[in-house]
Amino acid sequence: MDKVILLLSVLSLGVSSQPITDSQRLFSIAVSRVQHLHLLAQRLFSDFESSLQTEEQRQLNKIFLQDFCNSDYIISPIDKHETQRSSVLKLLSISYRLVESWEFPSRSLSGGSAQRNQISPKLSELKTGILLLIRANQDAAEIFSDSSALQLAPYGNYYQSLGADESLKRAYELLACFKKDMHKVETYLTVAKCRLSPEANCTL
Repeated sequence: MDKVILLLSVLSLGVSSQPITDSQRLFSIAVSRVQHLHLLAQRLFSDFESSLQTEEQRQLNKIFLQDFCNSDYIISPIDKHETQRSSVLKLLSISYRLVESWEFPSRSLSGGSAQRNQISPKLSELKTGILLLIRANQDAAEIFSDSSALQLAPYGNYYQSLGADESLKRAYELLACFKKDMHKVETYLTVAKCRLSPEANCTL
């Protein structure tokens, strides 16, 4: 009986000490980076809202609810159930495109503080990490064979000189959309990472 218990203990120890794969390590880094970006986006958006008058907040929120983010053109799961049914490769591909869509708009978010200046380099690091994960799962050329059809135009007024009201609206829109998209990417990468552990509960 003692021998059986000892054998079970050894087997249990062997299961719990499985080596971490390169893919798992890359996923952990990617999830950590997008969590940082999402928290940063939340903080910047909250600080921006705090600087507004109550009526300005109400009007801008009303306008934003009627509008849409530029990245909404990227087809992504409509709810948590579809997210959980999506393959790891699909979640990685969508995450890559979401991050890529902020490559130029993020420049408008930079400047003014050390936190804002972190955005563009952090996005670039995240994009590189996701691409490495995609390549580890499948040929990147196959994944992005239709990328030419997914080139997103910059935000409508991104390059225009704007008046005070429109400038305020653009800043609100960029911060709100950035926060929304980083939340999406965090969710998709977290679910994809969870799939690497067969025994894990990936319920959202």
